[in-house]
Amino acid sequence: MAGTAPTGTRVVGAPQARVRVAAAVALLCALVGVALAEPPQSLLLWPSGAPGSEGRSGVETVRLNEHGQHIVSNVHAPSIAVFLPARHRATGAAVIVVPGGGHTELWMDHEGYNVASWLSDHGVAAFILKYRLTRETGSTYTIEGSALPDIRRAIRLVRSRASEWGLNPDDVGVMGFSAGGELAALASTRYDTGVSSAADPVERESSKPAFQALLYPAIPRDMTLSKETPPAFLACGEDDRQDIAQGLPELYLALKRAGVSAELHVYAGVGHGFGIRQNNGTAVSLWPQLFLEWLLHGMQPLKTSGA
Repeated sequence: MAGTAPTGTRVVGAPQARVRVAAAVALLCALVGVALAEPPQSLLLWPSGAPGSEGRSGVETVRLNEHGQHIVSNVHAPSIAVFLPARHRATGAAVIVVPGGGHTELWMDHEGYNVASWLSDHGVAAFILKYRLTRETGSTYTIEGSALPDIRRAIRLVRSRASEWGLNPDDVGVMGFSAGGELAALASTRYDTGVSSAADPVERESSKPAFQALLYPAIPRDMTLSKETPPAFLACGEDDRQDIAQGLPELYLALKRAGVSAELHVYAGVGHGFGIRQNNGTAVSLWPQLFLEWLLHGMQPLKTSGA
């Protein structure tokens, strides 16, 4: 683990290349506010209402903090925002992007819009998940009964529309940040193959992610890992709290012992919540490119058309 390059199976790029990547990320962050002037398509996970949210019609809240960041709360109608790549760039892969916020709110820019925009610009379809918040004041939702079903439903929904969106249904994975990383990890260990006889065609789809990307995640306790667990891309900062900075390398080792393909990056001098930000350091700003290379070339088998 070094300050000049992330830990993993590869060291990518000369200093000049790293500067170019950092500059590109900074430009993306500067432009994302302009892009959001035309909001992406948003789809409800359950058009007739989410199970467990009956009778809750409160309006979703969006606030801007002192840095102009979009923060969402009061989610009762979980949804996905759709970011599709240009056809000539499309790889066929798709990622459910799950922002964090301690299960009390959703930080939609550096762990949502910036990430989805970057992925779609590089040929990977992205779908930002707004999930129900279990630790918001007055919430009666639970992770097991509400938030986890939301991410499972998002995976199924994207698979059910794969043909329409030009995706390979076998290449739908999850990427979670902080509390969103907890949900991504849970979805990667608690999945099912769908119900073939379900009246709702979405529920006939598998909820198993093809891969998981966990960025400084809250790591679930008592995870059951096996060789069937989806391949994992893991990244955090060494200055994060102990359960993440040490817990994520421990999860990497546990995955390897279970026979799961995994890649780990720990960034020196970096704390929690880096996501994709304009002021990220050069080394940590490389993580999206490292993820993309892992997704398209370093992880097997992956059936993307661009691999």
